[in-house]
Amino acid sequence: MTKQELILLAIDNSAILDLMDRALRAAGYAVVIAQDIPSMERSIQDAIPSLLIVGETFSGKEGFTISSAMLERFPTLPIILFANQDTTGFAKSALKLGLSGYLYPPLKMSDIVDEVQRCLARARGLGDWLRREVKRTTASLEEKAKISETERNRLEAIIANIQDGVIVLDIHQNILMVNQAAIGIFNLSGRSVLGMSMKDTIQNADLNAMMARSGEGALKYHEVNFDDGRVYNAQYTPIPKVGGAVTMQDISYLKELDRLKSEFIHTVSHDLRSPLTAILGYTELIERTGDLNENQQLFLQRLQGSVQHVTSLVNDLLDLGPLESGFDMRREVVHIDNVLKYTLDMFDAQIKNKNIQVELKIDLELKPLRANPIRIRQMMDNLVGNAIKYTPVDGRVGISLSMQNEQLVLRVEDSGPGIPADEHNRIFEKFYRATNKPAGVEGSGLGLAIVKSIVDSHQGRVWVEPNLGGGSVFIVLLPTQE
Repeated sequence: MTKQELILLAIDNSAILDLMDRALRAAGYAVVIAQDIPSMERSIQDAIPSLLIVGETFSGKEGFTISSAMLERFPTLPIILFANQDTTGFAKSALKLGLSGYLYPPLKMSDIVDEVQRCLARARGLGDWLRREVKRTTASLEEKAKISETERNRLEAIIANIQDGVIVLDIHQNILMVNQAAIGIFNLSGRSVLGMSMKDTIQNADLNAMMARSGEGALKYHEVNFDDGRVYNAQYTPIPKVGGAVTMQDISYLKELDRLKSEFIHTVSHDLRSPLTAILGYTELIERTGDLNENQQLFLQRLQGSVQHVTSLVNDLLDLGPLESGFDMRREVVHIDNVLKYTLDMFDAQIKNKNIQVELKIDLELKPLRANPIRIRQMMDNLVGNAIKYTPVDGRVGISLSMQNEQLVLRVEDSGPGIPADEHNRIFEKFYRATNKPAGVEGSGLGLAIVKSIVDSHQGRVWVEPNLGGGSVFIVLLPTQE
């Protein structure tokens, strides 16, 4: 048996209401009569009528207002408005509102049934069109999903054959994809890790430390160490609308080469110190053996300067040895503002000779460090010395000390030529010097490498930024608590 279509009547005029009720029931429709607006809304919500006929006024409200509210809530519900009389303005308003039709007296039963049938047929046609569009769109989406699945399989095949470890994560750092290289790196074979949190799945302090900083954006050159001696360079890259990806390259052989190079340099430097000391001593004795002419004195001064320069280079190389090997364990209470005073006193002559303006900003509430005072002085001498060395005559050097979240912040600004942006990551490498260094400014390229080693040994961070007024800004963060 075919289910009867339900017509909801919301009309105050009892004569018209009775006529419509009889006409629709005679035509085979089920009819529900609403007594007021709340009962009308309940009927629409519960009975789900096929069509609503509402009067020009109903229960004290205008039919247009009621229809507009119903169409906002139920946009596919056909609505016929009954008007007390036929007017052009009324018809335009009905069409503009989006009503399915309207009726007006004088009415016959056939007029009511014909208008209801026309509106229902139009609604069914719209429904059929909508179903066809949904079906077509669904088929298109299914086809796109097949294409996406093919692309995913191709992507997985590419990633699986990459020699570097690759882990793809969602925005919550759950694992979406992991290749065989990464499975081997972290010994994940035989385990289902897809969908699991990377932090809970991969227990590596270095990797977790990098991911804790993933909110900062792309991260490069983060070393991940393993108990068996392996060392990997990890990088994190955000992927819009996906999450991010971690890639890992094995640099164990590079670290071993660096270790051998450091051992060689340390050995050679240690062996050079004694003969250099002897050469410098003999140059000083020459002056005591008798008078020297002007040329001999000039040559001797140049010889002493060269020997002192090489001796300084050897001392820097020997300083790097214990720092990089982790043997620098001395810790005392250090007030860094006092260290800064000694450093400025040492460079006072150079500051005056170049007429450099030194601006100091030191917070009154600085906390002391637990640090090696000799190394902190060495770090300060290198940073302040570089700022003075590269700042031109009549230039400016800014030094500030402040606290930030239990960390001491040191900023050293200069007004020199600055450092090219693409060299910021290399400036702390041993023997590296900026390509735009001024002519005549000497240096071994070890000062900043020593600074980084000292900062690392105190669990701090150091980096360089461009100075807005020209030059560079070196920033050091040192924890005040071990």
